[in-house]
Amino acid sequence: MLQIIDKLLKDVENFKAENKEQVEDFRLKFLSKKGEISKVFEEFRNVPNEQKKEFGQKINMLKQSALAKFEALQNNLGNNDNDENGNIDLSLPGTPVELGSHHPLSIVRNEIIDIFSRIGFTVAEGPEVEDDWHVFSSLNFPPEHPARDMQDTFFIEKNPDILLRTHTSSVQTRVMEHTQPPIRSIFPGRVFRNEAISARAHCVFHQIEGLYVDTNVSFADLKQTLLYFAKEMFGTSTQIRLRPSYFPFTEPSAEMDISCSICGGKGCAVCKGTGWLEILGCGMVDPNVLKNCNIDADKYTGFAFGMGVERIAMLKYQVKDIRLFFKNDTRFIKQFEAAK
Repeated sequence: MLQIIDKLLKDVENFKAENKEQVEDFRLKFLSKKGEISKVFEEFRNVPNEQKKEFGQKINMLKQSALAKFEALQNNLGNNDNDENGNIDLSLPGTPVELGSHHPLSIVRNEIIDIFSRIGFTVAEGPEVEDDWHVFSSLNFPPEHPARDMQDTFFIEKNPDILLRTHTSSVQTRVMEHTQPPIRSIFPGRVFRNEAISARAHCVFHQIEGLYVDTNVSFADLKQTLLYFAKEMFGTSTQIRLRPSYFPFTEPSAEMDISCSICGGKGCAVCKGTGWLEILGCGMVDPNVLKNCNIDADKYTGFAFGMGVERIAMLKYQVKDIRLFFKNDTRFIKQFEAAK
């Protein structure tokens, strides 16, 4: 038995291969299930117990030698195939690397930021895990407001309340707490609400809010700012209208609609025959919010607005299902790089 193993060791050591077929022959002869090494292992059970240690060491040495030889044959053959003459052909074309594309939400987010930056708005960001003061109390939400309900908000801890922010208005508070007017900023970010996921709603989405606080800021300034944004984002023929609404942190408050870019305001299935599409909420900052942030409400006024990035993207690209933005299907995402 030991003589057989010694012979196999010499055969492994002396084996030479000049092509892939001969390398495969080596594998079949020595390393396959029906190869020589497998046969030796089968005979091992017939070895007397007092000799098993010596035979075991020899068999393992044979197997390790065969594996090392097989790897060396593969490497040598690979080097010969790639560089037979020891030269590299620098004229050969490189391997193409497929580039990725921007996500449609990133494209729209960056476009919105660019539009407002052209009229002096800076960008500020804040934490996604927030406390009750910055998300609700400082923004004039009374304790019984429905936005505080467990059905709407993801609470992490109680007493004190720690939660996932439901809007980026919390960043407005943080900026006003540490900055005296004039303030002109926008606040992009991800927000969370405990809502059922459907074609029109998601529990995770993105917002961009804006804030302008200074002396003599009026509702006319707000309207002109939003008109500028609408024309830059959706085209120069876009019209806007403001409808009275209610938000705890603004007074007066309004919802803003834009004229439907599909039908030109004549009425279609997208705008449900009205000729208008709602895109954001806005209003004049409530004096109580300014006071909560230690800003003199008798001296300063301001306006705020907020929009969903998904909403803008759905209108801009005519996407009918918000869930498509979160599936990371490259076939869907790649469509938007050329359209941005």
